[in-house]
Amino acid sequence: MSALATNPPIWDSVVTGLVTRILGPAHPEVHFGSLDARKRSFEYRAEAGVLTVAATDALAAAVGLHTYLRRVCAVAVGWDTPRPLPVTEFPDAPTTEGTAETDHLYYLNFCTQGYTSAYWAWEDWERETDWMALHGVTMPLTLLGHEAVLLDAYTGLGLDESTLLRFLGGPGYLPWQYMGNLDGFPGPMPSSWIDGHLALARRVLERQRSFGMTPALPGFTGHVPAELAPGRTRTRTWQGFLTHVLDPANPLYARVAEEITRSQTRLLGTDHLYAIDPFIEMVPVDADPAFPGAVARATLDGLTRVDPDAVWALQAWPFSYQRDFWSDSRVNAFLDAVPDERLLILDLWAEEDPQWSRLDSFGSKTWVWCALLNFGGRTDPIGDLQGAVDGINAAKTTGNRPVGLGLAMEATRNNPAFFELVADQAWTRTGDVSRDWLPGFVRGRYGADADPALLAAWRALNATVYGAAELRIFPEQFNGVMPARPGYADLGSPDRVRSEAAGLVWYEWADLVGAWESLVGAAERSPGLADGPLGGDLADVATAVLAKVADHRYADLVEAAAGRGEVPPEGVERFLRVFDDLDALLATRPEYRYSTWEARARTWATDETELRALRDNARRILTVWTTSGDTVLDDYAARLWAGLVGGYYRPRWKVWAEGLPLALSDRSAASAELDRKLTGIAERFLAEGAPQVPVPEEGIVGRSRLLLDRYGRSGAP
Repeated sequence: MSALATNPPIWDSVVTGLVTRILGPAHPEVHFGSLDARKRSFEYRAEAGVLTVAATDALAAAVGLHTYLRRVCAVAVGWDTPRPLPVTEFPDAPTTEGTAETDHLYYLNFCTQGYTSAYWAWEDWERETDWMALHGVTMPLTLLGHEAVLLDAYTGLGLDESTLLRFLGGPGYLPWQYMGNLDGFPGPMPSSWIDGHLALARRVLERQRSFGMTPALPGFTGHVPAELAPGRTRTRTWQGFLTHVLDPANPLYARVAEEITRSQTRLLGTDHLYAIDPFIEMVPVDADPAFPGAVARATLDGLTRVDPDAVWALQAWPFSYQRDFWSDSRVNAFLDAVPDERLLILDLWAEEDPQWSRLDSFGSKTWVWCALLNFGGRTDPIGDLQGAVDGINAAKTTGNRPVGLGLAMEATRNNPAFFELVADQAWTRTGDVSRDWLPGFVRGRYGADADPALLAAWRALNATVYGAAELRIFPEQFNGVMPARPGYADLGSPDRVRSEAAGLVWYEWADLVGAWESLVGAAERSPGLADGPLGGDLADVATAVLAKVADHRYADLVEAAAGRGEVPPEGVERFLRVFDDLDALLATRPEYRYSTWEARARTWATDETELRALRDNARRILTVWTTSGDTVLDDYAARLWAGLVGGYYRPRWKVWAEGLPLALSDRSAASAELDRKLTGIAERFLAEGAPQVPVPEEGIVGRSRLLLDRYGRSGAP
């Protein structure tokens, strides 16, 4: 051990502050020291109650601290871990070394700020930044404060503030504004929001940089207010939204990029890493194969005029999402327009549709293997744990191996096992997930004396919902009935409905129910564990079970209506009862209540007008998303949360069931009437929000047992 307590490193106070926040002010003694090594590394040793961690840098030290806590103290810090941690002494541990497998761990997706952190305060961001440090995140995407940057840059270019507030739109939709997908929706932007979030951004960036992180900040995508260049822009659409872009041949293009970069550097500083996606889910406005390269050159020109060290972080998502346009030759022509040292490619959905294997590891470009998994913040527990590590291991052996891994989920606070596993691969190499990784995950999640039933439960989950090797986890392919928009088209194909419901249970149903039984039993034997992560796990598994039950009971109703021409009242009652039961169980956990989400949004309001706008944004993005009449984004977030399950989804399916008799004789008339009623339900939700859901007195454990007995004994979903 090369660390000496008498010679603390320059980052000592940073990680010491981290220790105090996660262990409390009366924590056991910890010393930090510097470690000389060619690669990012740490060493730890605990002796006589004193823990000493030596590391090459602050983030490696944080990973070393977390590794000791997980392996020796059996306490891991997850998104949902109560703090301070229950560590009152440091058990002895021999000198243990760790070396990073990759140079970087990238974190977050543009959409995450809309679907998870839109309304966070400093306390939330401080907790999140601590989580990043403990997991070794080196490159967080940080969008905070960019609205102030745009306001500053565009007013400097001659536009007035009111025009810019209309252009920016609603605070809950800013990520799509920054990506160039929309403008002015659903705005205007509250002016108080901008000042408050600029101050918050500076505080968050200061903390991230103190750990040695390299935040990726947004850059110019070509998208501008129409008023900036009347008659000199071209239009494009995304999900019904019309936006305006400059032609890269227009000298104004590079100038706007320059002004935005200059304003951002002045207001927020720079770490020379810029997240820019000029074609995200929108093909270029010019089909000329040379056009994307022209955009690349103009973008880089504007960046480097202000920051000669600029590096462009580009999501590879368009190459997957719009593959018909982005042929291999088009992709290569675009990438070749950017010098290798200026580009960092994020292979955003590599666990499902890896572009690195399609595009020869991106040639000589630097790239990051990213896992997306979650679209919109959907709460379904699902993933392919073994497939993820197999994909990472394959990428690590390629010629042009990735310089890092990334967690690029559209929302956090879901499927923690999947994302913890991927993050771990930045510092280790897992072979068999069930044998090599799950025991440590379970021990750190529940403690050294964890009930053996918990590991058995997770192994069963790994064989069921977390073994989705053959399932494409994408909203259009994976969409259970519970949060879906009702309609009567399925009456024409009951066999397909049954087949689809069966296809969403690709595992042995008894194994999933057995995992639920094991979790509930362990919680009953150790009720205190349910106050922590186990409570969230109980909610997740109950959601997995009841959502599939709803799918099959829906199929029963469709078969009865289409096959026998009847609508059995008891079948309708059985179907809707699943919504009531899940709603009540989810209400036992604050993180699964819709009211928690909206309450956060309300805290940013300074007057009644802002309150109405913030409530609208919070309600809209989880339900109808837009007002264009286009239902593509309807229920995209599909949150199975208390208040939404019983107060929004259930009423929709109730009116669907009431319209079934008419649908059997006149489907067109029934569909028109259903659409009218669904519109009314949505409008009422946007105006009034979700009803308050009573919290069951028996809590998550008692409610889980009740539902396990009700749904787990039938032997089939």
